[in-house]
Amino acid sequence: MNSIIQFASRLIQGPSPSAEVHQFNGGVHPPGHKAVSTTRPIAKLAIPEKLILPLRQHVGYIPKIKTQVGDYVLKGQMLAEAEGTVSAAIHAPTSGTVTAISDQIIPHPSGLPDMCITLTPDGKDAWASLQPIDWRNTAVKDLVAHLRLSGIVGLGGATFPTHIKVRASGKSHIHTLVINAAECEPYITCDDMLMRERADEIVNGIEIVQYLLGAENCIVGIEDNKPEATSAMRAACNALPGASVKVVPTLYPSGDARRLIHLLLGTEIPHNKRSTDIGIQVFNVATVLAIYRYFTFGEPAVSRIVTMTGSVSLPQNFEVLFGTPLQSLVAAAGGVNADITHFIMGGPMMGFDLPSSDVPITKAANCIIAATPGLFAPPPPAMPCIRCARCAEACPVNLQPQELYWFSKSDNFEKARDYNLFDCIECGCCTYVCPSDIPLVQYYRYAKSEVIAADKAKEAADLARERNEFRLARIEREKLERAQKHAERAASAKTEGSKTEVEKPANTAIADDAKKAAIAAAVERAKALKLAATQAGVTPGNTENVSPAVQAEISEIEAIRKKAEQTIDTQPSD
Repeated sequence: MNSIIQFASRLIQGPSPSAEVHQFNGGVHPPGHKAVSTTRPIAKLAIPEKLILPLRQHVGYIPKIKTQVGDYVLKGQMLAEAEGTVSAAIHAPTSGTVTAISDQIIPHPSGLPDMCITLTPDGKDAWASLQPIDWRNTAVKDLVAHLRLSGIVGLGGATFPTHIKVRASGKSHIHTLVINAAECEPYITCDDMLMRERADEIVNGIEIVQYLLGAENCIVGIEDNKPEATSAMRAACNALPGASVKVVPTLYPSGDARRLIHLLLGTEIPHNKRSTDIGIQVFNVATVLAIYRYFTFGEPAVSRIVTMTGSVSLPQNFEVLFGTPLQSLVAAAGGVNADITHFIMGGPMMGFDLPSSDVPITKAANCIIAATPGLFAPPPPAMPCIRCARCAEACPVNLQPQELYWFSKSDNFEKARDYNLFDCIECGCCTYVCPSDIPLVQYYRYAKSEVIAADKAKEAADLARERNEFRLARIEREKLERAQKHAERAASAKTEGSKTEVEKPANTAIADDAKKAAIAAAVERAKALKLAATQAGVTPGNTENVSPAVQAEISEIEAIRKKAEQTIDTQPSD
């Protein structure tokens, strides 16, 4: 009972940021290859000849375009506004003219084109009017609304809109802010260099995020292979009460949010809950720096730090405007070697091969690796699974990868779901240690996509069935309503008919008398005209030498006239 009380108290008050580091299960330690890109400071990349801005740079709905071809825009001006709850705006990275809005190849594993805004810079780099925000004297609700206009997303690679993460959910109070500075994937060093050179700005951003969340504590988690960044962050955190730096072992995937929370706080996040449900929120160091720049200077998200490494002459970190063509970044790094085969966006564990070297840099591009056969040899053919269980030992989520592999391969998706398929974070540890070189993660991705497609199809079928049921109910309701209206009309007509029958004889007699009077008046006028014509000696013309047919028609008309006269003569006088 005491242990239960202590656990509940810990959830309410938050875990204490002690110096102890709690290990998680599994993980791997691949070669880092980080030193090559940390020997030079961050360089600012020159403005390219054109910028290609994909609308799809974040998780959620694509933004709504607010510009058109031919518009002149200033740096920081909104080009597309957030559409829906989970969305992020797109801003002009520099001043220039919008020259196209069309489909172009974007950095995505599918290799398919998507809608992009093409901006041709004018070289002036002129900012639009910026509006800094006094966040200390502004309501949190208003600050979140402002943040929605900033275009800032998670810059650690997840690209989740930041305003969603600071929005009050009402479910629980955030007591601890965790800053993810682990940067565990090989080759990536953008966060490392950012902490070395801009630690003070990062801490200022941490202060703002703490205010937004209402978090009392803040822990910065850094892997032990970044001593310079650790020293810089510790010195900067001294000025912020409640903030501390904790060093964690270099072990992939310690940068995963749940793994980092476990390392720093010893808290296990249940698989069916979020960290915010137990009062913890995680932010990347680059994201909190972008928040600081937005509230302090009014600068929306227009650039980020990107690691350009691999088989290039001068591996280095660059501050790159969003939309910059990849070739401009490659050229700034001294060009690639002759045996380059492809480019990888992200790290070698969770990144993906770019479909072309003409794609632009986006908000998700934390690292670009120029790959050669020497660095990344083609994978050998997969061999049969020998059930060695190395994948299970390396899995940081405590899954059974070999079972998931068999279920995915045999299209037994429901069984894979039962084995917690969607708890897989696709870190690639199982594939990395597999002696049979089986691309396990690819099977899991395939199974997930099939399950999601089946769920969507079922949801669509259920929705169609519900709509049909509503339609049938509506038709039946309208049929009953029409029958009721007909019955009411019939009853009303019967009542009106009984009233009309009383008035009908008198009305009919009046109508008959009026008709007879009108006929008599017409006949009298005809007689008067005929009499006047006779007295004047006028006779019908053109009646001589006519054809028999015309003569017959004249005789018929005369007969009708005589009959009418006889009818009038026989009418009783009043």
